[in-house]
Parts: sequence; structure tokens; C-alpha cells
Amino acid sequence: MNRKFVVIGSPLGHSMSPFIHEKLFAKKGISATYGMREIPPGQLMEHKEALAALDGFNITIPHKEAVIPLLDGLDNRAALYGAVNTVRCENGRMTGYNTDCAGFLRALAGASISLKGRVAVLGAGGAARMMVFEAAEAGAKVTIAARPSGLARAQAVKREAEEKLCGACVEVTTLQQLQGDFDLLCNGTPVGMSPHPEGCPVDPAVLDRVGAVFDAVYNPADTVLLREAAKRGIPAVGGMPMLVWQAAAAQEMWFPVSFTQEEAADVIEEAGEELRRKSGK
Repeated sequence: MNRKFVVIGSPLGHSMSPFIHEKLFAKKGISATYGMREIPPGQLMEHKEALAALDGFNITIPHKEAVIPLLDGLDNRAALYGAVNTVRCENGRMTGYNTDCAGFLRALAGASISLKGRVAVLGAGGAARMMVFEAAEAGAKVTIAARPSGLARAQAVKREAEEKLCGACVEVTTLQQLQGDFDLLCNGTPVGMSPHPEGCPVDPAVLDRVGAVFDAVYNPADTVLLREAAKRGIPAVGGMPMLVWQAAAAQEMWFPVSFTQEEAADVIEEAGEELRRKSGK
């Protein structure tokens, strides 16, 4: 039986999801198709019946929170974040999951980077929020660094983490005022992403006091932040491993499969090559 899956969002344009999922399906010999369904903001409800008829779907901006009222249930992680990126459909019943967290943790593990000690998280949007929660739950002391315009949102993330996670230790500052030594710096902002790859979310001098770097940006693969880390000999990992691992974790929700580091590494390499081909580099 050929299972059917899609990614929903707006805009989807150059989404890597179909390529990555098809490569993962092939690794496990799964018979399935994976397409894209562009749904503008505010129009989810009229697509509910069609989505429920699928075997599952992934969700990207701007629907990760808006999809929740359409669902019949949430797993613990999706409930904790108030955000869903994966849905499993069974007999018309839709259950929401969040596999971004698994993508983040497995990407760090693949690079032998620990989530402990003092962790700086840049940004206060969806990706950054997930990193704050994961780091705080792992027992790290977290500092959220945001633009002045994002400070109110950063304070809201701090409050929520401290309310939901017993013993969470979270501070807030601006990107310009980020100071101190950190075991890990995580970029959850889009700064440095194509079509503006020249950007760096913090002054590179900040990295002189950092033990490791994670950059959620995957296009380009080699961001300014990652290059600055390499100059200093700091262990670093970009966003493509997280992108592939969150897709692998989604398939583990849909099927009785489990992906190894080797299988994911193959797809990470292939996805990187496909991204370079798409961007003409």
C-alpha cells in the first residue's frame, strides 16, 4: 500500500522536505509519496478533511501553533512547546508531535556536543524556544540573547520555561550585551541564512569564550557563524543534520522504524549536495 504524506506551510518554495523524506523512505524500503501543500495563513480549517485523509503530514511556518485546534491529541513534547511539526493520521484521527527537539538533540549527539553547563540561545522565536526548553530541562543554565525588539518575547519564553520545567534557570539579555563564558552557543535566529548569508547573529569576538556552536541555519551549509567557530577550532554543527533528524524522527512516528547515525549521515550528505545543486554552487 502506497502511503501518502505532505508538508504544509506558506511559502514552501524551496522546501527540502520532499527530497529528505524520499531518501529516508528509500533507506527503509517504505512505499510512500511525499508532496507539498501550500496553505495560506488562516485557511487551515477548510483543509482539515483532506489532511485527515492522509497517512500523516509535516508542518512548517506559519501553521505550527495554528494546527493544534484541528488535532485530536498531542504528545508530551508538542504540548510542552505548544507547537507541532508532525501529525500522524489514523482512521481520521490526527495526533500532533514535535520532532524538532529530537532533530536538535540528535544533531548535537552526532557532533559529540553536550547540552550542559552554560548555554547561550540566540533568538526567541520557535526554534530558539525549543532550544531553551531542551537546554533547561537538561539542567543547563540558559541565557536567551535577543534583539531589543524581541526582548518581550524572550522574557515570555523565560517565564514559560520556569513555570513548566522544575528548577529551570534562564536569563535574558540582548545580542549586543551577551557576555560571559558558554559551553555551547545555539543560533535560533535566521541571521546568516540565504539570501543574506553575510550576516552573523553575534559579534565574532563572543566566540572566543564559547566551547561549541550549533547553528540552526542550513542554507548555506557554511554560515559566517560556523566559519568563525572553525577559525577558533571550536566544535560546531549546522542546521542540515537537525533538518534530516527531525524528518527521521517524524518517520519513526509514522512507521515502526528506527534510523541509525550512518543512515542519517548518508541523507545529510545527499541533502547538502542537493541544496548546493539548487543554489547553483
